[in-house]
Amino acid sequence: MGKGHLQVRIRLDFKGEAQPRFFFGGKNGEKAAEEIREQKATLLRNVPYQGIVIEEIDLSPEVYQVYDVSMDEQVFYAPLIITLWAASVEDLIRFIIKQEFRKIEILQPDEITLSGQSLEKLLFKIAEEIKLDRLALEVRHRR
Repeated sequence: MGKGHLQVRIRLDFKGEAQPRFFFGGKNGEKAAEEIREQKATLLRNVPYQGIVIEEIDLSPEVYQVYDVSMDEQVFYAPLIITLWAASVEDLIRFIIKQEFRKIEILQPDEITLSGQSLEKLLFKIAEEIKLDRLALEVRHRR
């Protein structure tokens, strides 16, 4: 597949949670966030996505921390920035419905026009992706 019609830059921030110090010292939240970001970057490089050509994966943004009031602790996030080409707006949905999604920047084209039918298709695809994401989340929580 050649490059798509849309070039975008997407930022995902992966949360790292400190792991208990049972036998071998555990991991702090910062290290956990960095490792999750590395794992996700590896998946993005190695798993093909229909309609998507990944141009660049940037792991250079600094890990940052915020205070989570509900958990009463500092939480670390490791940002990952993906520059990619997408064949259609629908192909981007799997990235933007993720909990880690923070920002999207449309690099090309400057303007996008959708017909009524295209908008219907887009909204249907969003609903389908949200259902699939919820189902995957439920399956993970059952384990």
